Amino acid sequence: RVQPVESGGGSVQAGGSLRLSCAASEYTYLGWFRQAPGKEREGVAAIYTGDGEASYADSVKGRFTISQNVAKNTVYLQMNNLKPEDTAVYYCSASLFLLNRPLQDREYRYWGQGTQVTVSS
Repeated sequence: RVQPVESGGGSVQAGGSLRLSCAASEYTYLGWFRQAPGKEREGVAAIYTGDGEASYADSVKGRFTISQNVAKNTVYLQMNNLKPEDTAVYYCSASLFLLNRPLQDREYRYWGQGTQVTVSS
């Protein structure tokens, strides 16, 4: 099975936007997680590929949007109004199964290599 592959990280000033992409096929759930230095990994957003139902962490609601392009086997994370506290390595994760807690990292078996997002003030 092919691991998810992230792209689209970079550096931006506070208030700016970035879009992350995750190439992954034939998974049931896809999630975005992030880990900042010295902090635990946290779930940011997740999507059920069957109907596009999305879940978000409270810290990103209203600013981040997860979406999918089924034809391209790609999931996106549009990040708007970025804040310095959004700085982290962002990981795409994937599961073959339906999940009860899609923002919990232990629910996922497949992980990408991560992409750095840096937001300066």
